[in-house]
Amino acid sequence: MHIPDGYLSPATCAALYAGAAPFWYVALRRIRSALHTRLVPLLSLFAAFSFVVMMFNIPLPGGSTGHAVGVALAAIVLGPSGSILAVSIALAIQAFFFGDGGITALGANSLNMGVVGSLVAFGVYRLIAGRSALTSRRRFVAAGLAGYAAVNAAAFFTAVEFGIQPMLYQDASGAPLYCPYPLSIAVPAMMIGHMTVAGLAEMVLTAGVVAYLQRSDVGLLRRTAGPAGDDDSAPLPERATLRPLWIALGVLLVLTPLGVLAAGSAWGEWAPSAFGDPASRQAIAAASLDRQPPARAPRGLDRLSTVWTAPFPDYAPRFLRSATIGYLLSAMFGVGLVILAVTAVAWMAGGRKPPDAVETAGT
Repeated sequence: MHIPDGYLSPATCAALYAGAAPFWYVALRRIRSALHTRLVPLLSLFAAFSFVVMMFNIPLPGGSTGHAVGVALAAIVLGPSGSILAVSIALAIQAFFFGDGGITALGANSLNMGVVGSLVAFGVYRLIAGRSALTSRRRFVAAGLAGYAAVNAAAFFTAVEFGIQPMLYQDASGAPLYCPYPLSIAVPAMMIGHMTVAGLAEMVLTAGVVAYLQRSDVGLLRRTAGPAGDDDSAPLPERATLRPLWIALGVLLVLTPLGVLAAGSAWGEWAPSAFGDPASRQAIAAASLDRQPPARAPRGLDRLSTVWTAPFPDYAPRFLRSATIGYLLSAMFGVGLVILAVTAVAWMAGGRKPPDAVETAGT
């Protein structure tokens, strides 16, 4: 789902940046007043969690790969505003430092996974959970279905953005300039894998963590509980600790090298050179309903693919020979960058204690 540079036209990228910007603005305004509380470490935690979870590539039908996003869990704990910011920050770090997703496509990726994923997850969770108690099984089920719906909604938006490119942008000969596959290929190629595997991974992940929180720190679920609890302006419980969640994140981080075991690449994330490589062409066709790709990368795709060169592309620092160690060190470095980025965003948003917060924090 990380659209690279070159697969969307400049006009599409600009439109999707414009589409994401109001959500970033509103999200920042909505949580600004809470940035002096535990929300900053919590936002850091779930942004880092999303960053790490997306490094676990899993095989999908057709030979491509996919991953969970962690967006539903963020939406359930932080609310949609916090989730939009957390996932968008994780995506920005991935794009700028690791080349996972394009710079020109960052607005599109944030809109798909951050905005659409967060809003769908939050809506499904609140609709199904209803007025049930915070510890009820109904909320466990709601969390799982929210995760499944969120990832598939994000994948569908991504597929549509890919698929409309050949229809809108062609050269004089009629050849696609950017993504070469139309909607009739892009939508099923993306959705089959996400409906059968990646969505289930997000469902299990979200439901599992929510079940854990129901037993260990149910206060973290109160912020978005709706009629059963407080609303998203409610303060987070001071007595609870985030230490177990940080430890769990550390364990996941150590396990990230498992993500390099999945063969193949995600659909629509092929390097321009793959279009001219016989083995890669075969893999692309297999993942695209047996439709052969063009003999060479579309002209616009090839031109825009070099607009940004990440310092550590594909989570593989050039100075390391071991892909496993490189992946692990990239995960550690990325988590540190995510935490710094969240802290910087909180500082720039004026996340200082308001006069009445001193008393509140001390109670």
